[in-house]
Amino acid sequence: MAGHSKWSNIKHKKKKEDKKRNKIFNKHLREISVAAREGGGDPETNPRLDTAINNAKSDNVPKDNIERAIKKGTGELDEGDGKYEDATYEGYGPGGIAYFIEVTTNNYNRTVGEIRHIFSSHGGNLGTDGSVGYLFEQKGMIRIKKEDQDQEIDEDEFMLQAIDAGAEDIDTDGEVLNVTTGRESMYQVNDELEEMDYDIESAELIRIPMTEVKVESDVAESNFKLIEKFEDNDDVSNVFTNMKMDDETLAIAEQMD
Repeated sequence: MAGHSKWSNIKHKKKKEDKKRNKIFNKHLREISVAAREGGGDPETNPRLDTAINNAKSDNVPKDNIERAIKKGTGELDEGDGKYEDATYEGYGPGGIAYFIEVTTNNYNRTVGEIRHIFSSHGGNLGTDGSVGYLFEQKGMIRIKKEDQDQEIDEDEFMLQAIDAGAEDIDTDGEVLNVTTGRESMYQVNDELEEMDYDIESAELIRIPMTEVKVESDVAESNFKLIEKFEDNDDVSNVFTNMKMDDETLAIAEQMD
């Protein structure tokens, strides 16, 4: 898990540093609308919506935008650009690396065409449903940034508290505590940590590869470029691969602009 968590931190830092804030906002707002449509507009009774709102706030999405997204999801406001829904796509990148892509789209035909084009133009190919999904396990990932806390965190004490709350694993890069949970228990663990007065930076469902593939530096760079293209796409919410994220491979990502 350490490699995956460090890669999550690298992606998070890049996201914070880039100038595509409008795209980041839109992805949060789409998630909020879908969550409100599926579970209702009250975050107290809709854990997915509550988490989506908190994640949006961590990226400074304005309150008015959040409220409009909720009303679009519940039908109180017209979704002028169409109803957004979740979808997933699977495929292979350079070196046979498996890709599992989550999207939120209002036009499946447009999105699948764009996903296919990104794959084919970067040495990969779009697969069929189920072609790589079995290679990944869905887990929850809760991020807690140490510098954002009102209290100084004792890592040993935190680990015991998180495990008691239902966490499966905890690791840190020194700045961020990454708490891994089961798919079904993420919202419960998140709520219990908040009740302990920990400030949660983000919480999301992720897909962890059950077996990772080590690649050469040129193949790693090609895959990082492919990942970046997917993440630049407005419809793409998350990109998961089974490329081994060891220190050597992650160093390549950190060096790329």
